[in-house]
Amino acid sequence: MEYLWAFLVGGAFCAVGQILIDYTKLTPARILVSYVVAGVLLGGLNIYKPLIEKAGGGATVPLTGFGYLLADGVKSAVDENGFLGIFTGGLTSAAAGICAAIVFGFIAALFSRSSQKM
Repeated sequence: MEYLWAFLVGGAFCAVGQILIDYTKLTPARILVSYVVAGVLLGGLNIYKPLIEKAGGGATVPLTGFGYLLADGVKSAVDENGFLGIFTGGLTSAAAGICAAIVFGFIAALFSRSSQKM
């Protein structure tokens, strides 16, 4: 049943993104940023956690899951460190993902050639 919920929730996120691409003038970059901000807002309001408990990877893997991770890290760091946690919590909780994105981006850049777009 876990796999079904993960598939349905993750698929719903993808379907909404595809609908936004097809029927609005939003650029993919704006849609991606909107997903992260939605994850932060839903995480900050404690709405996203029950979705993660139900859907698992279907809710944590998409960009909304990254936003939730940032919000959750800030909440935890504020509880531990006070005001300073606002600035450090999000980066601390998402450090592994950010590091992986940088490393794999660098590796991809090593094996590709850049060219100007006309």
